[in-house]
Amino acid sequence: MSFKERLLGDLLTFQRGFDITKADQSSGVVPIVSSSGISSFHNEAKVQGPGVVIGRKGTLGTVHYIDRDYWPHDTTLWVKDFKGSHPRFIAYFLSTLKLENFDTGASNPTLNRNHLHKIKVLAPDPAEQKKIAAILAALDDLLAINQRRITLLESMAEEIYREWFVRMRFPGHTDCPFEKGLPKGWTILPLSSLVSDVKKPVRKSDLLNHSRYVGLEHISRKSVALTMFGIPESADSDKLAFASGDILFSKIRPYLHKVALAHFDGVSSTDSLVLRAKNELYTEFSLFTVFSETFIDLANTASKGTKMPRADWHFLKQLRVSTPNDALLDGFVKIVRPMLDEIAALIQVNEILTEQARSLLPRLISGKLSVDHLDIKHPLSMQTDQA
Repeated sequence: MSFKERLLGDLLTFQRGFDITKADQSSGVVPIVSSSGISSFHNEAKVQGPGVVIGRKGTLGTVHYIDRDYWPHDTTLWVKDFKGSHPRFIAYFLSTLKLENFDTGASNPTLNRNHLHKIKVLAPDPAEQKKIAAILAALDDLLAINQRRITLLESMAEEIYREWFVRMRFPGHTDCPFEKGLPKGWTILPLSSLVSDVKKPVRKSDLLNHSRYVGLEHISRKSVALTMFGIPESADSDKLAFASGDILFSKIRPYLHKVALAHFDGVSSTDSLVLRAKNELYTEFSLFTVFSETFIDLANTASKGTKMPRADWHFLKQLRVSTPNDALLDGFVKIVRPMLDEIAALIQVNEILTEQARSLLPRLISGKLSVDHLDIKHPLSMQTDQA
């Protein structure tokens, strides 16, 4: 095995990033990488990729792998010289070092590159680095592919909703007569006829009886896919119970557009509305209705409060919704529900892959799991990096 004790400075050389103001930025595709990741884009690159960037100020020690030319921000340190080390391996390696513990700032937490270079580490030679990087990169590639599939399925389902129920180009629309501005057989119902605001409180003392907690921070903006969750032990107050198939709608700052379909049981923040369809046929239709830009705009306009505006359910439940007949809803469900089910399945696969990567990473990086005897092919993303 080629693992040896070395100084981190034997594997790489850090350099402080470059400052750039918003006024100095010009529209482009070059990512500006700050301590928290890609913060904006510019038309000029400072560093040729692929590269590795860590947070120097702000989010200390966070590691970002960049597969293209980029601009490392002043709040970061970037690897100026890999000294023969494999860039992708270095990104994984640095993520295991807990660099935030090497803070040298007094009142202002900061990482000093000269101090980091003196850290003693156990690391393999470049040939073994490539094998380790290939294993971990293959898992990352699968995660990325699944995420793209989730995004595509979500976009397809939303587009079908818009085509059928917003543009009114549903199957058979050319032969369907309109009465009083609505297709024949449709009705106008208040939102409260489609969904209920479920309020099932869970006391803080009972949270341990639940396995998953969804706070507002776990609901992505403009995505119905619920890809994140926390543990109930992290919650510090009473919560609301929800069930698989419920719709979670963030009441705080509704303009943030945080709406998701739960594919598991759990507890949520009391700052979320837990909406449950009154009829199984209504679930997908209701989901994309409250997810629509029109609904979000109305929720925002009628929100209460200035610093922390909140959606008003009393107002929202009275909104009138043009509702199709059951036959059309059934046709919509038969197309869209399998898409949402596949999204849920892909999210679960990604959870497993993430756990596998989390388990493999320290064992591979430390040398406890040897790759000497393995004949490993580089995944596509590593071939692209090398090209």
